[in-house]
Order: sequence, then C-alpha cells, then structure tokens
Amino acid sequence: MRKKGGRMGVAFGRLKGWARRMKAEVHALYLAYRDPRTPPHARLFAALVVAYAFSPIDLIPDAIPVLGHLDDVILVPLGVALAVRMIPPHVLAECRKKARERGAEVRPAAWAGAAVVAALWLLLLALAAVLLARGVP
Repeated sequence: MRKKGGRMGVAFGRLKGWARRMKAEVHALYLAYRDPRTPPHARLFAALVVAYAFSPIDLIPDAIPVLGHLDDVILVPLGVALAVRMIPPHVLAECRKKARERGAEVRPAAWAGAAVVAALWLLLLALAAVLLARGVP
C-alpha cells in the first residue's frame, strides 16, 4: 500500500511553493516599480510584467490546451527574471522585504494589464484583417 500523497504530493507541494514565491516576486516588482530609485527602463518593464501577471486577460487564452497555461509558466517567470536583473539590488532587497511584511495586503490593479493584452489582441486582429483584405494567405 502506498503512502498518501507520494511523489505527486511532493511535486504538488513544490509547485505550490514555486507559485507562492513567484507571487511574492511579482509583488516585490510592483513595489520596485513605484520606487523612484528604480531606473525608468526598469520601471516600465516591471510595470508591464506586473500588469500582465495580475491581468484577468491572458495573451494566450487558458481555453487553448497546453499553450493556454504556457504563458503563466514561462512568460511571467521570464519577465520577472528579466525585470529583477534591471532593478538595483539594494532597491529590490528592500522591496522584497516590504512584500514579505505586507503579504497579500496590497494587490495591484489588474486593469492596466487587461488593457495592454486587449490592445495586443486588437492589433493582431487589425493586422489579420489588413492581410486578408490584401489577399495574403
């Protein structure tokens, strides 16, 4: 007889821990974006990553099997990793500490992320319409 949980329980526990850490990193990025000591290019990129991470709309809809969840598993962590490299270490350390202290107390507004994703989809639809109108297959 197998123990309850087994390997799947361990894997699920690791996945939950990773997701918790990723959420904390996104919260720290949100705080870093608002910090005036963060360089402008890093602020812009961090804002985009945070907006996308908290957006209720995904670039690739979750209804599409496998691909729908790839953005959550690949794009967000990749964006977080790049943004973290752009932010000065002392600023990031302070923001991580604040994020740990505050926990889930502050959740950034997701409307900006939804607007960015919706704009990208509209742009792609417009491009498709122009290509179809020109007769390009």
